[in-house]
Amino acid sequence: MTKVNKKIHIENLLPAVRNAGSKIMDIYNSNPEIEIKKDGSPVTIADKAAESILISRIKELHPNIPIVSEENPDSHLIKTAKEFFLVDPLDGTKEFLKHDGKGSFTVNVAYIRDHDPIMGIVYAPALNRLFYANSIDGAFEANVNGIKKIKIRQTAKKSIVAVASSSHQDKATIEWLQNNKVFKTVSIGSSLKFCLVACGEADVYPRFGPTMEWDTAAGDAILRAAGGRVENTDGTMFKYGKKNFKNSSFIAKGDF
Repeated sequence: MTKVNKKIHIENLLPAVRNAGSKIMDIYNSNPEIEIKKDGSPVTIADKAAESILISRIKELHPNIPIVSEENPDSHLIKTAKEFFLVDPLDGTKEFLKHDGKGSFTVNVAYIRDHDPIMGIVYAPALNRLFYANSIDGAFEANVNGIKKIKIRQTAKKSIVAVASSSHQDKATIEWLQNNKVFKTVSIGSSLKFCLVACGEADVYPRFGPTMEWDTAAGDAILRAAGGRVENTDGTMFKYGKKNFKNSSFIAKGDF
């Protein structure tokens, strides 16, 4: 894996990510209105407010590095650069709107270099779980109990736990789980699925439905730094900077 650019310091970005999460929670508690984007997906003022906080801070720190953000369609047209940021200010908007108490929505920030996700931050503000990682120092979780280094767990074949999308279950995923004799599945939204594998609460995350690079890059960086990997379905490594920033199917795994 490409080593992290020394000028990208996670500690300089964490306060902005926390601020974005705090703003999201303020709006979450006020029952925001919903808009529907051209692609049919929902967006709220929480997405836009969080994006403003994140983009402003990244530009302040790294004015010469391109930023591709979900809520900025113009950024989706940039040519793939050697290095760039991927930002999803509110991943799991559908879960955000459910108010189901699960809190499975996140703030995602990732730094890509040479097609690899080598720095990632995933913050679930409703759960007070903050995950972050880079390719040099490893992966960490900060929560009410402090900060700890995280890593994937050793998998027992008879007790494999998969994590899957709570909003995008499909036939291909169900068949994959059956074919791989995975009988226990935890359903949760957003990039938390990567993080649960990274911290040893699950073993594998298969995804066959459509995703975009800003959905996956931050969680992918954390999982890789924790000892896991993300593969295309043919076993090759998952890469970033693809055409239109669209992902194909993938398997995110720990010791699986």
